[in-house]
Amino acid sequence: MPNPILQLKNVSIYQGDSLVLSNVNVEINKGDFVYLIGKTGSGKSSFMKTLYGDLSLTEGEGHIVEYDLKTLKEDDIPFLRRKLGVVFQDFKLLTDRTINENLLFVLKATGWKDQNQMNTRVEEVLAKVDMKTKGFKYPHELSGGEQQRIAIARALLNNPELILADEPTGNLDPQTSIEVMEVLQEINKNGNTILMATHDYALLLKYPSKTLKCDDNQVYEVVQRKG
Repeated sequence: MPNPILQLKNVSIYQGDSLVLSNVNVEINKGDFVYLIGKTGSGKSSFMKTLYGDLSLTEGEGHIVEYDLKTLKEDDIPFLRRKLGVVFQDFKLLTDRTINENLLFVLKATGWKDQNQMNTRVEEVLAKVDMKTKGFKYPHELSGGEQQRIAIARALLNNPELILADEPTGNLDPQTSIEVMEVLQEINKNGNTILMATHDYALLLKYPSKTLKCDDNQVYEVVQRKG
């Protein structure tokens, strides 16, 4: 039995008054790795924002990690985001504190209380992205690729049911992009479901997986040709 983590049925997505995407039907199951591709301005970011509650869903049906996007209230959004791990293109790390402090800040903000448990969790997620020795450093002391690994570690803190990665390699050179992809692939192999928006087609060729495309106000699945 497939286990849908995300289901959208006949969804229209608006940015203000303008229609960005219409008649969207998407299903992502537990353990999937799915790409979301499309030109700049094709609606990828609006699609992502709808999933983590930044844009309201007004038309169609949408369910994500057991939340109904249509009836989502302002108060629900922090709880929804605890079940999602969001990775942004520009890392969004707090520059005035160390990596460990960045991660502890998120745990405190999401309701963790026990300091020992928090320290253990920080160590666990840093180990997962191969950054265990970097916790005492500040973001500016790390390369772009290392900062993005930290951003992925941060997304993993609360054991999310779905990771939304919005152009996670957008600011990285090709070699670093591959390193970050390897981390995401490994996390996916360990059972995390990932939806990744990207315009880096080289990655799609190197790591083929289910692909959704935003184009002409629509989202549809692209069938990848073999060989």
